Amino acid sequence: MKKSTCSEGQIATALRQVDAGAPVPEVTRALGISEATYYVWRKRYGQMAIAEIRRLRQLEEENRKRKQLVADLTLDKVILQEVLVGHPPIGVRRACGLLQLNRASWYDRHHRREDTALRRRLRELAQARPRFGYLRLHVMLRREGWGVNKKRVHRLYREEGLTVRLARRRKRASHLRVVPPPPSQMNERWSRDFVANTVLDGRRFRTLTVVDNWSRRSQLIEVDFTLTGTKVVNALERAAKQSGYPQMITVDNGSEFASKALDAWAYAHGVKLDVIRPGKPVEHAVIESFNGRLRDECLNANVFISLHDARQKIEAWRIDDNEHRPHSSLGNLTPREYVEQAVTTGLQEAPNFQLPAV
Repeated sequence: MKKSTCSEGQIATALRQVDAGAPVPEVTRALGISEATYYVWRKRYGQMAIAEIRRLRQLEEENRKRKQLVADLTLDKVILQEVLVGHPPIGVRRACGLLQLNRASWYDRHHRREDTALRRRLRELAQARPRFGYLRLHVMLRREGWGVNKKRVHRLYREEGLTVRLARRRKRASHLRVVPPPPSQMNERWSRDFVANTVLDGRRFRTLTVVDNWSRRSQLIEVDFTLTGTKVVNALERAAKQSGYPQMITVDNGSEFASKALDAWAYAHGVKLDVIRPGKPVEHAVIESFNGRLRDECLNANVFISLHDARQKIEAWRIDDNEHRPHSSLGNLTPREYVEQAVTTGLQEAPNFQLPAV
């Protein structure tokens, strides 16, 4: 085991700083260690004091030395036995026999390809997209012309310590439910929901998210401190003028979606409101997935100084999600590419809105 260059005091200080709220990347960067090393410290030392950490490390070092001493004595004994029976010092054949190691493995030489450039580009992509896993990063690399497979990317991804830590969700028993048929064209079904967050001074703001279920295209993300039924209708009208009115909208039981203003707007434009059952977010799966991605990749990754700053950053993320981010549900295409491909192959009529140039 390689001995750490950090003292017991530095280890204890790093653990306390993170417990007090300091970001792990800043603490590890200041000590010149990886994040993986920090999590090993936290698992091994936990809430120990400096004296306890020092004593534990001394015991580990003594144990390592004893193991090394036993191994050296055993090897010396074997070599002495070989000398006593008249054989020369131990050779490769005898050593491999004692270790039950195939001699082909001993003579094998490392022939791994040079990965420096690929590692550098993988780190750059992971830094730009901190919540992307190795599968999505593999898609991004293939788009750039790198001829690598998923297993090689996964190996480098793990060796570089880029693994994204995910919260494990408890698996729940499945239940019978009515599953609506999947949409087959643009504007057949939209989904809408709300996500809440705060600006730097602690004030809460809300975001209205609107997604087309067929293309997974984000039609709009409306950001404001309050989103009444009237504001929701105005936002939907702007989205409809750009891409056309939907045939159906899947909504939850929120007061904004149950308002008279939304009901009147839907009736005036022939839009059906499909309200999910209370407590059944699985019937709202498309928008729930989008909201989770929005929170993970945008809301949790940014600090919003003001409402104007939040609007700019969230809109930039929305455009990136539509035009650059690969979606596994679309065969690793972006929503823009998916729509263009459907129009080109004749499976979908050209949408009313104009796709902006990338």
